[in-house]
Amino acid sequence: MSNSPLPQDDVAAIDELRKVYVQLGNELKKIIVGQEKVVEQLAICLFARGHALLMGVPGLAKTLLISRLAETMSLSFSRIQFTPDLMPMDITGTDILQELPGGKRAFEFAKGPVFANIVLADEINRAPAKTQAAMLEAMQEHKVTVAGRTYTLDSPFFVLATQNPIEQEGTYPLPEAQLDRFMFMIGVDYPTRAEEIAIARTTTGASLPKLEHILDGPKVLAFQELVRRVPVPDHIYEFAVDLVRKTRPASSEAPTWLKPLVSWGAGPRAVQYLILGAKARAALYGSYMVRMEDIMEVAEPVLRHRVMTTFTAESDGISSRDVAKRLVDELAKAG
Repeated sequence: MSNSPLPQDDVAAIDELRKVYVQLGNELKKIIVGQEKVVEQLAICLFARGHALLMGVPGLAKTLLISRLAETMSLSFSRIQFTPDLMPMDITGTDILQELPGGKRAFEFAKGPVFANIVLADEINRAPAKTQAAMLEAMQEHKVTVAGRTYTLDSPFFVLATQNPIEQEGTYPLPEAQLDRFMFMIGVDYPTRAEEIAIARTTTGASLPKLEHILDGPKVLAFQELVRRVPVPDHIYEFAVDLVRKTRPASSEAPTWLKPLVSWGAGPRAVQYLILGAKARAALYGSYMVRMEDIMEVAEPVLRHRVMTTFTAESDGISSRDVAKRLVDELAKAG
């Protein structure tokens, strides 16, 4: 039953997760100014066992935020700078010929940077399709295949990719099917005036403080299992399905205003990520059941890269983010 109450152990674990999340936010605030919504969405992705795509102009501390997040969690972190000459083996690793005692030689596998708990794929749209595919296979399968041999990646495994929305020359945009592998597309916006003054004060003085380790790998895995056990009321499942079905312009359920603006809607994976994201958010906020506000909060980052807008929408300055927001608002009012 989706509405069955949580066992007492899980109730205590959710209380613990809420405290951990508050501590996490407090630690990151020592270095990162503002960006609370981005931190929340990253935490949701991590505990829902999803991957995230961060979209924002350069210089908004995306890389700093991700590396510090890894620091608070005692997790291994690696950064891969995607460039047009990056080869799949530069990510996965390769066999290297080693000298053995007695003059013999043998191939030994040297692990690539993808063998880490948190992997930052910086400017993922700068590398060719073959390299992107190697990264996305690792995300999907949690393993890599090199020279016919398969190697399993460590758990937890969390990929955060960044895209620069400004320069598109010489880039290889991710195909829709590969974009769909990311649970969230997280928009990183400019700071407010007050935040920008605080950034100027805090980052131009002494070196940045070290952050405390709050979590480790086994604890993260335990919380990921916990999130999946959070109960979901039936009407939330229905809301998630109705919302996704309304994004499909060919569907009779799509509102009239949407049809000329959207060329392609979201698939069933969007429903899965809406539910998982809502479960994770509920747990982070200490709720023992998914609430409507949880679905509402995760809808935009889940749908943003799954709703493809038409030329008409683009020429009118309407983004997929705007479409997702309007759909959620309408459906919430109707409900």
